[in-house]
Amino acid sequence: MSTSYAIVMQLADWFDLFKQFLYYSIVSISGPLVLLPEMRNFLVNEHHWLTDAQFSASIVLAQAAPGPNILFVALMGWNVGLNAGSVFAALGGGLLCLVGILLPSSTIVFVTAGWVQRNSHLISVRSFKQGMGPVVIALLIASGWTLSSANTAAAHDWPLYVVTAATTMIVWRTKIPMLWLLAAGGVLGASGILSIA
Repeated sequence: MSTSYAIVMQLADWFDLFKQFLYYSIVSISGPLVLLPEMRNFLVNEHHWLTDAQFSASIVLAQAAPGPNILFVALMGWNVGLNAGSVFAALGGGLLCLVGILLPSSTIVFVTAGWVQRNSHLISVRSFKQGMGPVVIALLIASGWTLSSANTAAAHDWPLYVVTAATTMIVWRTKIPMLWLLAAGGVLGASGILSIA
């Protein structure tokens, strides 16, 4: 994925990682992708447990792989563990992050889904759902901005910005399947045209 670097993780650090992903689970609206700016701030800027490249690679690899898009959370934990020095730490880190992000939100949905379904006619429930739309869109835009701004050498990385803008316009204005766009991005990256080294 990306080159690791050495970090030292104490037991309190592992607990802090788990606790932070429990918090993310509670505050995430429409899934953990909307919290990418906050996750990047915690993992890269505050604690320096991941590099920007590892953070971005975790997301991109998980999104390209088959399966649920929440896999990027486990990959982030995996990379933190690899940076801490062992495959066992990587397994533990991946498991901590994944359980942390799944446990509270799954419990909340399990407990409240029936009530929301029975009361979907109430104006308060309908208003809440309608009001969350703009919030989710804004958070997704912030997440996209976080990923695109991870490359800070604009003179060198301008092709990435062009592809980002072009892909955004294609998704917005056409009905081309996103799988084809992902494949095109993979081909551009593999060919070296979008090299970020």
